[in-house]
Amino acid sequence: MMHISAERIAQIEARRDEVQASMTRSDLAPDAFVRLSKEYAEIEPVARAARELRRLRQELAALEMMTGGEEADPAMRDMAQEEMQLIKGRLPDAERALALQLLPKDAADARPAMLEIRAGTGGDEAALFAGDLFRMYQRYADAQGWKMEMISANASEQGGFKEVVASINGVGVFAKLKFESGVHRVQRVPVTESGGRIHTSAATVAVLPEPEEVDVQIADGDLKIDIYRASGAGGQHVNTTDSAVRITHLPSGIVVTQQDERSQHKNKAKAMQVLRARIYEAERERTQSEQAGARKAMVGSGDRSERIRTYNFPQGRVTDHRINLTLHRLPEILEGPGLAEVIDALMAEDEAARLAQLDGAG
Repeated sequence: MMHISAERIAQIEARRDEVQASMTRSDLAPDAFVRLSKEYAEIEPVARAARELRRLRQELAALEMMTGGEEADPAMRDMAQEEMQLIKGRLPDAERALALQLLPKDAADARPAMLEIRAGTGGDEAALFAGDLFRMYQRYADAQGWKMEMISANASEQGGFKEVVASINGVGVFAKLKFESGVHRVQRVPVTESGGRIHTSAATVAVLPEPEEVDVQIADGDLKIDIYRASGAGGQHVNTTDSAVRITHLPSGIVVTQQDERSQHKNKAKAMQVLRARIYEAERERTQSEQAGARKAMVGSGDRSERIRTYNFPQGRVTDHRINLTLHRLPEILEGPGLAEVIDALMAEDEAARLAQLDGAG
């Protein structure tokens, strides 16, 4: 664990006090107050961790002085030594807590997220599995108190989805879901399989941070918008008007189609929401690839073609291949709340990797 100097701790606490004092000035402009409020919200938990570490170090120094002199009362010395052992036991956690606060933050962590799930190899069984994954994330989102909104869905005739896109809003959505991107594999006997043979199917998950409109500037001239008639499975839900929208972002070549809504206006709004997220993510990936080691420190590569997890039904187990974690609780994980243990383990592994990298750099 890296050692954080007393000077660094003093700098953190001084900056927190400085920002706090600036916020109380009567002549402060509204935009300056907003900027300072944001900085205070970011530095306050860091300063809290710094204060706790400073307090423990000061207590330890005072106790060491009490036990150092020959004239010290034996009973008092024994008590002080017991207290010293307790503090020495708490110091590594306090050091780690502050080191975690000092790790470079991913600016996207606090964002809502766009969840995209696509059936891969395996035909109808892959679509059914994509549906299982979607419900798993839906239930996990519910357990976290997040709000999930369907953006578009291409349902399979046998059930499940060929493709489904949803927006998830709440506290720390992208921070918790960003390691879910990749290929998820399922091994089970399909309901359509009479011979009882185990099949392997796959679905691809992509989790993109959702930007604000101001974060992604899209010029009208960069867009090619096509309007066409939505297709469907028949019956009353087939559109009889040209309401489906296809938007092509010419500079990047990204294409988004949206036809779930009856209104052309609503389809265009949802398509633009997805387009902004994809453009924002493409820019993030470009920036991160330029910053040496940014991706290496993360769990896995973030590559969506990477096989990250296997759900084995005959043995009731889920294995995350990136951190060699196997849990024999497949039903609880697919129910949603059980997914928390996998996600927490991924986040802890990522923190440990980044702390080790920071330690090595220091």
